[in-house]
Amino acid sequence: MTELTPIDVASTAAPAKKPVTDPRTRRTSHPAEDRYRSRSLWLDTVPESLVPRAALVDRVDADIVIIGAGFTGLWTAYELLVRDPSLNVVIIEAEIAGFGASGRNGGWASALFAGSRAATAKTHGRDAAVALQRAMFDTIGEIERVLHAEKIEAHFHRGGNLEVATRPSQVERLRAHVESEREWGFGEEDFRWLDAHESSERIAVAGSLGAVYTPHCARVHPARLVRGLASAVERRGGVIYERSRVTDLASRRVTTAHGHVRAESVIIATEGYTAKLPGHRRDVVPIYSLMIATEPLPDRVWDEIGWEGRETLSDGRHLIIYAQRTADNRIAFGGRGAPYHFGSRIQDGFDRDPAVFAELRRVLAELFPLTGGARITHEWGGPLGVPRDWYSSVRYDRTSGFGWAGGYVGDGVSTTNLAGRTLADLVLGVESELTSLPWVNHQSPGWEREPFRWLGINAGLQLPAGADRFEARTGRRSRWREKLLAALVGGP
Repeated sequence: MTELTPIDVASTAAPAKKPVTDPRTRRTSHPAEDRYRSRSLWLDTVPESLVPRAALVDRVDADIVIIGAGFTGLWTAYELLVRDPSLNVVIIEAEIAGFGASGRNGGWASALFAGSRAATAKTHGRDAAVALQRAMFDTIGEIERVLHAEKIEAHFHRGGNLEVATRPSQVERLRAHVESEREWGFGEEDFRWLDAHESSERIAVAGSLGAVYTPHCARVHPARLVRGLASAVERRGGVIYERSRVTDLASRRVTTAHGHVRAESVIIATEGYTAKLPGHRRDVVPIYSLMIATEPLPDRVWDEIGWEGRETLSDGRHLIIYAQRTADNRIAFGGRGAPYHFGSRIQDGFDRDPAVFAELRRVLAELFPLTGGARITHEWGGPLGVPRDWYSSVRYDRTSGFGWAGGYVGDGVSTTNLAGRTLADLVLGVESELTSLPWVNHQSPGWEREPFRWLGINAGLQLPAGADRFEARTGRRSRWREKLLAALVGGP
Protein backbone atom coordinates (compact mmCIF):
# COMPACT_ATOMS: atom_id res chain seq x y z
CA MET A 1 0.00 0.00 0.00
CA THR A 2 1.06 3.59 -0.38
CA GLU A 3 3.08 4.79 2.57
CA LEU A 4 1.12 7.02 4.91
CA THR A 5 2.81 10.25 5.90
CA PRO A 6 4.34 9.72 9.35
CA ILE A 7 2.61 11.57 12.13
CA ASP A 8 4.33 14.85 12.85
CA VAL A 9 4.78 14.91 16.61
CA ALA A 10 5.06 18.67 16.64
CA SER A 11 1.65 19.04 15.02
CA THR A 12 -0.36 16.64 17.15
CA ALA A 13 -1.81 19.52 19.13
CA ALA A 14 -3.14 21.24 15.99
CA PRO A 15 -6.92 21.53 15.75
CA ALA A 16 -8.45 18.52 14.01
CA LYS A 17 -10.96 18.85 11.22
CA LYS A 18 -14.49 18.52 12.49
CA PRO A 19 -16.38 15.35 11.68
CA VAL A 20 -19.32 15.59 9.30
CA THR A 21 -22.63 13.71 9.68
CA ASP A 22 -24.23 12.34 6.50
CA PRO A 23 -28.00 13.00 6.84
CA ARG A 24 -28.83 9.98 4.68
CA THR A 25 -26.90 7.36 6.64
CA ARG A 26 -26.52 9.24 9.96
CA ARG A 27 -22.90 8.10 9.90
CA THR A 28 -20.37 10.54 11.24
CA SER A 29 -17.55 10.87 8.74
CA HIS A 30 -14.05 12.00 9.66
CA PRO A 31 -11.30 12.73 7.13
CA ALA A 32 -8.87 10.57 9.12
CA GLU A 33 -11.01 7.44 8.71
CA ASP A 34 -12.64 7.84 5.28
CA ARG A 35 -9.62 6.34 3.50
CA TYR A 36 -9.80 3.27 5.73
CA ARG A 37 -13.50 2.66 5.05
CA SER A 38 -12.75 2.62 1.32
CA ARG A 39 -10.56 -0.47 1.75
CA SER A 40 -13.40 -3.02 1.79
CA LEU A 41 -17.08 -3.65 2.31
CA TRP A 42 -16.17 -4.94 5.76
CA LEU A 43 -14.31 -1.85 6.94
CA ASP A 44 -16.98 0.36 5.39
CA THR A 45 -19.71 -1.35 7.43
CA VAL A 46 -18.20 -1.56 10.90
CA PRO A 47 -20.35 0.54 13.25
CA GLU A 48 -17.47 2.05 15.22
CA SER A 49 -15.08 4.86 14.37
CA LEU A 50 -11.94 4.07 12.39
CA VAL A 51 -10.09 7.19 13.50
CA PRO A 52 -6.56 5.92 14.26
CA ARG A 53 -5.40 5.36 17.82
CA ALA A 54 -2.41 7.34 19.09
CA ALA A 55 0.97 6.71 17.51
CA LEU A 56 4.07 5.60 19.39
CA VAL A 57 5.98 8.80 20.22
CA ASP A 58 8.17 7.76 23.12
CA ARG A 59 10.39 5.05 24.57
CA VAL A 60 8.38 2.18 26.02
CA ASP A 61 9.36 -0.93 27.96
CA ALA A 62 7.17 -4.04 27.68
CA ASP A 63 7.19 -7.78 28.26
CA ILE A 64 6.03 -8.57 24.72
CA VAL A 65 5.85 -6.32 21.66
CA ILE A 66 3.83 -7.49 18.67
CA ILE A 67 4.24 -6.02 15.20
CA GLY A 68 0.90 -5.97 13.40
CA ALA A 69 -2.65 -5.46 14.68
CA GLY A 70 -4.32 -8.00 12.44
CA PHE A 71 -5.76 -11.35 13.45
CA THR A 72 -2.39 -12.94 14.27
CA GLY A 73 -1.14 -10.12 16.46
CA LEU A 74 -4.45 -9.58 18.24
CA TRP A 75 -5.17 -13.26 18.91
CA THR A 76 -1.65 -13.60 20.31
CA ALA A 77 -2.06 -10.55 22.54
CA TYR A 78 -5.49 -11.71 23.69
CA GLU A 79 -4.28 -15.20 24.62
CA LEU A 80 -1.26 -13.87 26.49
CA LEU A 81 -3.37 -11.44 28.52
CA VAL A 82 -6.02 -14.06 29.31
CA ARG A 83 -3.38 -16.39 30.65
CA ASP A 84 -1.34 -13.78 32.50
CA PRO A 85 -3.13 -10.44 33.07
CA SER A 86 0.01 -8.97 34.63
CA LEU A 87 1.87 -8.99 31.30
CA ASN A 88 2.71 -5.70 29.61
CA VAL A 89 1.76 -6.34 25.98
CA VAL A 90 2.27 -3.67 23.30
CA ILE A 91 1.09 -3.88 19.69
CA ILE A 92 2.56 -1.67 16.98
CA GLU A 93 0.51 -1.18 13.80
CA ALA A 94 1.56 0.73 10.68
CA GLU A 95 -2.02 1.76 9.86
CA ILE A 96 -5.08 0.77 11.96
CA ALA A 97 -6.18 -2.53 13.46
CA GLY A 98 -7.59 -4.68 10.67
CA PHE A 99 -6.15 -2.59 7.83
CA GLY A 100 -4.63 -5.56 6.00
CA ALA A 101 -6.03 -8.96 5.10
CA SER A 102 -7.85 -9.21 8.43
CA GLY A 103 -10.22 -6.44 7.32
CA ARG A 104 -10.52 -7.41 3.65
CA ASN A 105 -10.78 -11.21 3.37
CA GLY A 106 -13.70 -13.40 2.35
CA GLY A 107 -14.97 -13.94 5.88
CA TRP A 108 -14.44 -17.70 6.07
CA ALA A 109 -13.54 -19.10 9.49
CA SER A 110 -12.62 -22.42 7.92
CA ALA A 111 -10.62 -25.54 8.76
CA LEU A 112 -8.40 -25.09 5.70
CA PHE A 113 -4.68 -25.20 6.44
CA ALA A 114 -2.09 -23.89 3.98
CA GLY A 115 0.23 -26.86 3.82
CA SER A 116 0.25 -30.29 2.24
CA ARG A 117 -1.09 -32.94 4.59
CA ALA A 118 0.82 -35.62 2.67
CA ALA A 119 4.06 -33.67 3.02
CA THR A 120 3.36 -33.22 6.74
CA ALA A 121 2.82 -36.96 7.15
CA LYS A 122 6.01 -37.73 5.27
CA THR A 123 8.06 -35.52 7.60
CA HIS A 124 6.22 -35.87 10.94
CA GLY A 125 4.07 -38.98 10.58
CA ARG A 126 0.43 -39.61 9.78
CA ASP A 127 -0.83 -39.04 13.32
CA ALA A 128 0.75 -35.58 13.44
CA ALA A 129 -0.84 -34.61 10.13
CA VAL A 130 -4.27 -35.72 11.34
CA ALA A 131 -3.79 -33.95 14.69
CA LEU A 132 -3.09 -30.67 12.87
CA GLN A 133 -6.30 -31.02 10.87
CA ARG A 134 -8.28 -31.87 14.02
CA ALA A 135 -6.83 -28.77 15.68
CA MET A 136 -8.11 -26.71 12.76
CA PHE A 137 -11.59 -28.24 13.21
CA ASP A 138 -11.55 -27.29 16.89
CA THR A 139 -10.37 -23.75 16.17
CA ILE A 140 -13.71 -22.74 14.65
CA GLY A 141 -15.44 -23.51 17.93
CA GLU A 142 -12.72 -21.66 19.84
CA ILE A 143 -13.38 -18.51 17.80
CA GLU A 144 -17.10 -18.81 18.49
CA ARG A 145 -16.41 -19.24 22.21
CA VAL A 146 -14.35 -16.04 22.40
CA LEU A 147 -16.90 -14.05 20.40
CA HIS A 148 -19.56 -15.08 22.87
CA ALA A 149 -17.37 -14.44 25.93
CA GLU A 150 -16.27 -10.97 24.73
CA LYS A 151 -19.70 -10.05 23.30
CA ILE A 152 -18.26 -9.37 19.84
CA GLU A 153 -21.04 -9.18 17.23
CA ALA A 154 -19.22 -10.37 14.12
CA HIS A 155 -22.14 -12.01 12.25
CA PHE A 156 -20.65 -15.43 13.01
CA HIS A 157 -22.77 -18.26 11.58
CA ARG A 158 -21.55 -21.84 11.43
CA GLY A 159 -23.27 -23.06 8.29
CA GLY A 160 -20.41 -25.08 6.85
CA ASN A 161 -18.92 -24.85 3.37
CA LEU A 162 -20.26 -26.01 0.01
CA GLU A 163 -17.80 -26.66 -2.83
CA VAL A 164 -19.93 -27.04 -5.95
CA ALA A 165 -19.12 -28.89 -9.16
CA THR A 166 -20.45 -27.37 -12.38
CA ARG A 167 -18.51 -29.56 -14.86
CA PRO A 168 -18.00 -33.34 -15.05
CA SER A 169 -14.25 -32.87 -14.54
CA GLN A 170 -15.01 -31.05 -11.28
CA VAL A 171 -17.33 -33.86 -10.15
CA GLU A 172 -14.52 -36.36 -10.65
CA ARG A 173 -12.02 -34.21 -8.78
CA LEU A 174 -14.30 -33.36 -5.86
CA ARG A 175 -15.50 -36.93 -5.38
CA ALA A 176 -11.87 -38.04 -5.36
CA HIS A 177 -11.27 -35.45 -2.64
CA VAL A 178 -13.99 -36.99 -0.46
CA GLU A 179 -12.47 -40.43 -0.94
CA SER A 180 -9.07 -39.06 0.00
CA GLU A 181 -10.52 -37.67 3.23
CA ARG A 182 -11.92 -41.12 4.02
CA GLU A 183 -8.41 -42.57 3.67
CA TRP A 184 -7.23 -40.04 6.26
CA GLY A 185 -9.91 -41.21 8.66
CA PHE A 186 -12.41 -38.37 8.26
CA GLY A 187 -15.99 -39.55 7.99
CA GLU A 188 -19.38 -38.39 6.72
CA GLU A 189 -19.59 -36.00 9.64
CA ASP A 190 -16.53 -34.17 8.28
CA PHE A 191 -16.86 -34.34 4.48
CA ARG A 192 -19.64 -35.74 2.33
CA TRP A 193 -20.76 -35.71 -1.27
CA LEU A 194 -24.14 -34.18 -2.07
CA ASP A 195 -25.87 -35.04 -5.34
CA ALA A 196 -27.16 -32.29 -7.62
CA HIS A 197 -30.56 -32.16 -5.91
CA GLU A 198 -29.12 -32.04 -2.38
CA SER A 199 -26.64 -29.35 -3.38
CA SER A 200 -29.27 -27.19 -5.09
CA GLU A 201 -31.57 -27.50 -2.08
CA ARG A 202 -28.89 -25.68 -0.11
CA ILE A 203 -27.75 -23.16 -2.74
CA ALA A 204 -29.20 -23.03 -6.26
CA VAL A 205 -25.98 -22.62 -8.24
CA ALA A 206 -26.64 -22.69 -11.99
CA GLY A 207 -25.46 -25.94 -13.57
CA SER A 208 -24.72 -27.65 -10.26
CA LEU A 209 -23.86 -31.32 -10.64
CA GLY A 210 -23.22 -31.92 -6.94
CA ALA A 211 -21.02 -30.63 -4.17
CA VAL A 212 -18.75 -31.48 -1.26
CA TYR A 213 -20.16 -30.31 2.05
CA THR A 214 -18.21 -29.88 5.27
CA PRO A 215 -19.63 -28.45 8.50
CA HIS A 216 -16.18 -27.15 9.48
CA CYS A 217 -16.58 -23.55 8.35
CA ALA A 218 -18.38 -20.42 9.53
CA ARG A 219 -19.29 -17.16 7.91
CA VAL A 220 -18.02 -14.07 9.68
CA HIS A 221 -17.79 -10.31 9.17
CA PRO A 222 -13.99 -10.10 9.42
CA ALA A 223 -13.65 -6.39 10.18
CA ARG A 224 -16.17 -6.61 13.02
CA LEU A 225 -14.17 -9.55 14.35
CA VAL A 226 -10.76 -7.89 14.17
CA ARG A 227 -11.97 -4.55 15.53
CA GLY A 228 -13.85 -6.28 18.33
CA LEU A 229 -10.76 -8.31 19.16
CA ALA A 230 -8.68 -5.11 19.35
CA SER A 231 -11.14 -3.69 21.88
CA ALA A 232 -11.04 -6.93 23.89
CA VAL A 233 -7.22 -6.73 24.01
CA GLU A 234 -7.41 -3.15 25.29
CA ARG A 235 -10.00 -4.06 27.93
CA ARG A 236 -7.53 -6.64 29.23
CA GLY A 237 -4.70 -4.12 29.46
CA GLY A 238 -2.98 -4.39 26.08
CA VAL A 239 -1.80 -1.17 24.40
CA ILE A 240 -2.17 -0.63 20.65
CA TYR A 241 -0.20 2.08 18.84
CA GLU A 242 -1.44 2.85 15.33
CA ARG A 243 0.07 4.83 12.45
CA SER A 244 3.46 3.63 13.74
CA ARG A 245 5.49 2.03 10.98
CA VAL A 246 8.51 -0.07 12.02
CA THR A 247 11.78 1.35 10.71
CA ASP A 248 14.24 -0.96 12.46
CA LEU A 249 13.98 -4.40 14.02
CA ALA A 250 16.45 -6.06 16.37
CA SER A 251 16.47 -8.65 19.11
CA ARG A 252 14.27 -7.33 21.93
CA ARG A 253 13.91 -3.89 20.31
CA VAL A 254 11.49 -2.41 17.77
CA THR A 255 11.97 1.11 16.42
CA THR A 256 9.43 3.36 14.69
CA ALA A 257 9.74 6.88 13.27
CA HIS A 258 9.09 8.54 16.63
CA GLY A 259 9.71 5.94 19.32
CA HIS A 260 10.86 2.47 20.19
CA VAL A 261 9.86 -0.46 22.37
CA ARG A 262 12.18 -2.70 24.36
CA ALA A 263 10.73 -6.09 25.26
CA GLU A 264 11.82 -9.63 26.12
CA SER A 265 9.80 -11.02 23.19
CA VAL A 266 9.26 -9.53 19.72
CA ILE A 267 6.46 -11.17 17.71
CA ILE A 268 6.26 -10.57 13.96
CA ALA A 269 2.63 -10.76 12.81
CA THR A 270 2.70 -8.86 9.53
CA GLU A 271 1.63 -11.59 7.03
CA GLY A 272 1.43 -10.12 3.48
CA TYR A 273 3.25 -6.96 4.60
CA THR A 274 6.28 -8.84 5.95
CA ALA A 275 8.34 -7.87 2.90
CA LYS A 276 8.18 -4.25 4.12
CA LEU A 277 10.09 -5.10 7.30
CA PRO A 278 13.86 -4.52 7.25
CA GLY A 279 15.63 -7.78 6.45
CA HIS A 280 12.48 -9.81 5.66
CA ARG A 281 11.86 -9.11 1.96
CA ARG A 282 12.10 -12.78 0.89
CA ASP A 283 10.31 -14.43 3.83
CA VAL A 284 6.87 -14.37 2.19
CA VAL A 285 5.59 -12.79 -1.01
CA PRO A 286 2.45 -10.65 -1.22
CA ILE A 287 -0.08 -12.19 -3.63
CA TYR A 288 -3.25 -10.23 -4.28
CA SER A 289 -6.79 -11.50 -3.90
CA LEU A 290 -9.71 -9.30 -4.98
CA MET A 291 -13.40 -9.11 -4.07
CA ILE A 292 -16.70 -7.53 -5.08
CA ALA A 293 -19.99 -7.18 -3.21
CA THR A 294 -23.50 -6.74 -4.51
CA GLU A 295 -26.10 -4.45 -3.11
CA PRO A 296 -28.49 -6.18 -0.65
CA LEU A 297 -30.58 -8.49 -2.84
CA PRO A 298 -34.38 -8.57 -2.65
CA ASP A 299 -36.35 -11.43 -1.14
CA ARG A 300 -37.50 -12.68 -4.55
CA VAL A 301 -33.88 -13.36 -5.52
CA TRP A 302 -33.16 -15.21 -2.29
CA ASP A 303 -36.38 -17.23 -2.73
CA GLU A 304 -34.82 -18.61 -5.92
CA ILE A 305 -31.23 -18.96 -4.73
CA GLY A 306 -31.97 -20.31 -1.26
CA TRP A 307 -28.75 -20.14 0.76
CA GLU A 308 -30.77 -20.15 3.98
CA GLY A 309 -28.01 -22.08 5.76
CA ARG A 310 -25.55 -19.23 5.16
CA GLU A 311 -22.88 -21.68 4.04
CA THR A 312 -19.68 -20.30 2.61
CA LEU A 313 -19.35 -21.18 -1.07
CA SER A 314 -16.67 -22.14 -3.57
CA ASP A 315 -16.60 -24.35 -6.63
CA GLY A 316 -14.41 -26.99 -8.21
CA ARG A 317 -12.42 -24.83 -10.61
CA HIS A 318 -8.67 -24.48 -10.13
CA LEU A 319 -8.62 -20.68 -10.03
CA ILE A 320 -9.97 -20.14 -6.53
CA ILE A 321 -13.26 -18.33 -5.97
CA TYR A 322 -15.01 -17.83 -2.62
CA ALA A 323 -18.30 -16.30 -1.51
CA GLN A 324 -20.65 -15.72 1.37
CA ARG A 325 -24.19 -14.46 1.89
CA THR A 326 -23.72 -11.54 4.24
CA ALA A 327 -25.89 -10.69 7.23
CA ASP A 328 -27.46 -7.83 5.23
CA ASN A 329 -28.21 -10.14 2.26
CA ARG A 330 -25.46 -9.21 -0.16
CA ILE A 331 -23.21 -11.65 -1.95
CA ALA A 332 -19.56 -10.97 -1.16
CA PHE A 333 -17.58 -12.71 -3.91
CA GLY A 334 -13.83 -12.99 -4.38
CA GLY A 335 -11.11 -14.79 -6.26
CA ARG A 336 -7.53 -14.97 -7.38
CA GLY A 337 -6.13 -13.93 -10.76
CA ALA A 338 -4.23 -10.72 -9.96
CA PRO A 339 -0.51 -10.74 -10.78
CA TYR A 340 2.46 -10.72 -8.44
CA HIS A 341 4.33 -7.40 -8.61
CA PHE A 342 8.08 -7.19 -9.09
CA GLY A 343 10.14 -6.83 -5.92
CA SER A 344 7.19 -7.83 -3.68
CA ARG A 345 5.80 -4.32 -4.10
CA ILE A 346 2.60 -3.35 -2.28
CA GLN A 347 0.71 -0.32 -3.56
CA ASP A 348 -2.82 1.08 -3.33
CA GLY A 349 -3.37 0.67 -7.07
CA PHE A 350 -2.80 -3.08 -6.87
CA ASP A 351 -5.96 -3.42 -4.74
CA ARG A 352 -8.12 -2.69 -7.78
CA ASP A 353 -7.62 -4.57 -11.04
CA PRO A 354 -10.41 -3.84 -13.57
CA ALA A 355 -9.83 -7.08 -15.47
CA VAL A 356 -10.11 -9.21 -12.33
CA PHE A 357 -13.20 -7.32 -11.15
CA ALA A 358 -14.81 -7.85 -14.56
CA GLU A 359 -14.08 -11.58 -14.39
CA LEU A 360 -15.52 -11.79 -10.87
CA ARG A 361 -18.71 -10.12 -12.08
CA ARG A 362 -18.90 -12.54 -15.00
CA VAL A 363 -18.43 -15.63 -12.83
CA LEU A 364 -20.92 -14.37 -10.25
CA ALA A 365 -23.56 -13.89 -12.97
CA GLU A 366 -22.71 -17.32 -14.41
CA LEU A 367 -23.28 -19.03 -11.07
CA PHE A 368 -26.28 -16.87 -10.11
CA PRO A 369 -27.96 -15.46 -13.25
CA LEU A 370 -30.49 -13.55 -11.14
CA THR A 371 -27.66 -11.31 -9.86
CA GLY A 372 -26.79 -10.11 -13.37
CA GLY A 373 -28.62 -6.83 -12.88
CA ALA A 374 -27.55 -6.25 -9.29
CA ARG A 375 -25.48 -3.20 -8.52
CA ILE A 376 -21.93 -3.84 -7.34
CA THR A 377 -21.42 -1.49 -4.40
CA HIS A 378 -17.88 -2.38 -3.36
CA GLU A 379 -14.72 -3.53 -5.14
CA TRP A 380 -11.53 -4.11 -3.18
CA GLY A 381 -8.50 -6.29 -2.67
CA GLY A 382 -5.27 -6.70 -0.81
CA PRO A 383 -2.17 -8.84 -0.35
CA LEU A 384 -1.97 -12.17 1.42
CA GLY A 385 1.25 -13.84 2.53
CA VAL A 386 2.70 -16.83 0.67
CA PRO A 387 5.84 -18.67 1.89
CA ARG A 388 8.11 -20.46 -0.59
CA ASP A 389 6.76 -23.92 0.31
CA TRP A 390 3.16 -22.68 0.77
CA TYR A 391 3.24 -23.95 4.35
CA SER A 392 2.02 -21.89 7.31
CA SER A 393 4.24 -21.79 10.38
CA VAL A 394 4.47 -20.57 13.96
CA ARG A 395 7.77 -20.39 15.81
CA TYR A 396 9.56 -18.82 18.73
CA ASP A 397 13.25 -18.57 19.56
CA ARG A 398 13.77 -17.97 23.26
CA THR A 399 17.43 -17.04 22.76
CA SER A 400 16.74 -14.07 20.48
CA GLY A 401 13.23 -13.40 21.75
CA PHE A 402 11.82 -13.43 18.20
CA GLY A 403 8.50 -15.07 17.38
CA TRP A 404 6.62 -15.40 14.11
CA ALA A 405 3.36 -16.71 12.74
CA GLY A 406 2.02 -16.45 9.22
CA GLY A 407 2.22 -17.63 5.64
CA TYR A 408 -1.48 -18.53 5.61
CA VAL A 409 -1.90 -18.32 1.80
CA GLY A 410 -5.38 -16.85 2.25
CA ASP A 411 -6.60 -19.32 4.88
CA GLY A 412 -5.83 -17.18 7.90
CA VAL A 413 -9.13 -16.29 9.57
CA SER A 414 -9.08 -19.49 11.64
CA THR A 415 -5.39 -20.36 11.45
CA THR A 416 -4.51 -17.08 13.14
CA ASN A 417 -6.48 -18.11 16.20
CA LEU A 418 -4.57 -21.38 16.40
CA ALA A 419 -1.36 -19.38 15.90
CA GLY A 420 -2.18 -16.98 18.71
CA ARG A 421 -2.91 -19.75 21.19
CA THR A 422 0.24 -21.59 20.15
CA LEU A 423 2.47 -18.51 20.36
CA ALA A 424 1.11 -17.78 23.83
CA ASP A 425 2.18 -21.25 24.95
CA LEU A 426 5.60 -20.87 23.33
CA VAL A 427 6.28 -17.43 24.83
CA LEU A 428 5.13 -18.51 28.29
CA GLY A 429 7.16 -21.74 28.11
CA VAL A 430 4.11 -24.03 28.29
CA GLU A 431 4.40 -27.46 26.67
CA SER A 432 1.01 -28.44 25.26
CA GLU A 433 -0.73 -30.34 22.50
CA LEU A 434 -0.58 -27.15 20.47
CA THR A 435 3.19 -26.74 20.76
CA SER A 436 3.67 -30.32 19.54
CA LEU A 437 1.78 -29.76 16.27
CA PRO A 438 3.94 -30.18 13.15
CA TRP A 439 3.73 -26.58 11.95
CA VAL A 440 5.47 -25.35 15.11
CA ASN A 441 9.02 -24.18 14.37
CA HIS A 442 8.66 -25.06 10.70
CA GLN A 443 11.08 -22.94 8.67
CA SER A 444 10.11 -22.21 5.06
CA PRO A 445 12.96 -21.50 2.63
CA GLY A 446 13.36 -17.95 1.36
CA TRP A 447 12.02 -16.92 -2.01
CA GLU A 448 14.36 -16.54 -4.98
CA ARG A 449 15.86 -13.18 -5.80
CA GLU A 450 14.40 -11.05 -8.57
CA PRO A 451 13.81 -11.37 -11.47
CA PHE A 452 13.50 -15.12 -10.92
CA ARG A 453 10.84 -14.61 -8.24
CA TRP A 454 8.68 -12.49 -10.55
CA LEU A 455 9.08 -14.86 -13.50
CA GLY A 456 8.36 -18.02 -11.52
CA ILE A 457 5.41 -16.76 -9.50
CA ASN A 458 3.58 -15.19 -12.42
CA ALA A 459 4.16 -18.28 -14.56
CA GLY A 460 2.71 -20.37 -11.74
CA LEU A 461 -0.28 -18.06 -11.40
CA GLN A 462 -1.21 -18.83 -15.02
CA LEU A 463 -1.57 -22.55 -14.36
CA PRO A 464 -4.99 -22.57 -12.62
CA ALA A 465 -6.64 -20.45 -15.30
CA GLY A 466 -5.05 -22.58 -18.02
CA ALA A 467 -6.32 -25.76 -16.40
CA ASP A 468 -9.83 -24.31 -16.18
CA ARG A 469 -9.80 -23.29 -19.85
CA PHE A 470 -8.66 -26.77 -20.87
CA GLU A 471 -11.42 -28.45 -18.85
CA ALA A 472 -14.07 -26.06 -20.23
CA ARG A 473 -12.93 -26.77 -23.78
CA THR A 474 -12.45 -30.55 -23.57
CA GLY A 475 -14.60 -31.70 -20.64
CA ARG A 476 -11.59 -33.64 -19.31
CA ARG A 477 -9.42 -33.06 -16.25
CA SER A 478 -6.19 -31.22 -16.84
CA ARG A 479 -4.14 -33.78 -14.96
CA TRP A 480 -0.63 -32.65 -15.85
CA ARG A 481 -1.45 -29.10 -14.74
CA GLU A 482 -2.97 -30.45 -11.53
CA LYS A 483 0.24 -32.36 -10.80
CA LEU A 484 2.39 -29.33 -11.56
CA LEU A 485 0.19 -27.13 -9.34
CA ALA A 486 0.45 -29.65 -6.50
CA ALA A 487 4.24 -29.71 -6.85
CA LEU A 488 4.43 -25.91 -6.79
CA VAL A 489 2.47 -25.66 -3.55
CA GLY A 490 4.37 -28.42 -1.77
CA GLY A 491 2.00 -31.29 -2.47
CA PRO A 492 2.89 -34.92 -3.19
